[in-house]
Amino acid sequence: MRVLFTGGSGKAGKHVVAYLASKGHRVLNFDRVPLGLAGVHDLIGDITDAGQVYSAMRTHAGYDEMESPGGAQLFDAVVHFAAVPRYGMVPDTETFRVNTVGTYNALEAALKMGIRKVIIASSETTYGVCFSDGVVDPKVLPLEEDYDIDPMDSYGMSKKVNEVTARSFQRRFGADVYALRIGNVVEPHEYATLFPALKDDPGLRRRITFSYIDARDLGQIVDLCLKKDGLGFQVFNAANDENAVPQPNSELLARFFPNVPLSRPVGEREGLLSNRKIKEVLGFKEQHPWQASVK
Repeated sequence: MRVLFTGGSGKAGKHVVAYLASKGHRVLNFDRVPLGLAGVHDLIGDITDAGQVYSAMRTHAGYDEMESPGGAQLFDAVVHFAAVPRYGMVPDTETFRVNTVGTYNALEAALKMGIRKVIIASSETTYGVCFSDGVVDPKVLPLEEDYDIDPMDSYGMSKKVNEVTARSFQRRFGADVYALRIGNVVEPHEYATLFPALKDDPGLRRRITFSYIDARDLGQIVDLCLKKDGLGFQVFNAANDENAVPQPNSELLARFFPNVPLSRPVGEREGLLSNRKIKEVLGFKEQHPWQASVK
């Protein structure tokens, strides 16, 4: 597929773009800074500028495409990752503006121009635990896609708004629009520095309910979304199979979430940010468990 990928130069995006390219997709990276990946053309632009986003939807994915007659073609799909990537990097107003306006522009331009598949990056922060003030419990565990998401911070709020925007556009145009509630993204080199300390202090990851998503496995999830048609509007948690800490759930729940009810039984190693839906609906099969990279 020809894929317009916004935010492909970011922490998660660069791994997902590389994965998609390795699977034979033709990817154009639309970002404020170049990725510089061989075989992937960089188009420098701003997602908050609607005109630039509209223009990007129908353009060459590389100079070689100019050899074919007919001019620049519409993309087969849009993957929208571009955003302020977390709370506290810029003032709250700017986080909310960039993330909501950028997502609106990407959805409107893609669907009004006739693209039938859009995948947007939402976040596990929408569950309202990660960036909330104080020590906050989720209403129920495990965290699954039917949860009444209730963030209090500007970043999580922007992602909740984006899911509502995506659902509204899907209702109007009838295309496939999938939102990925992406867990804490871990790059391959980060296992050596982030994970050893969790053996003695699992509480370091309480705010993200001990979850993670390997950046390469996130690439697989996006690829599966591109290949799966006909689902309309969908939300998927994007997380690996197990918690990012070695302690079992019986210990974690008793120590960190003693007052949180369970909606169903959970396995001792099962991730509390549940990926059951992407496994059942998309066929996701984890390839990079943290145990393979941490002694």
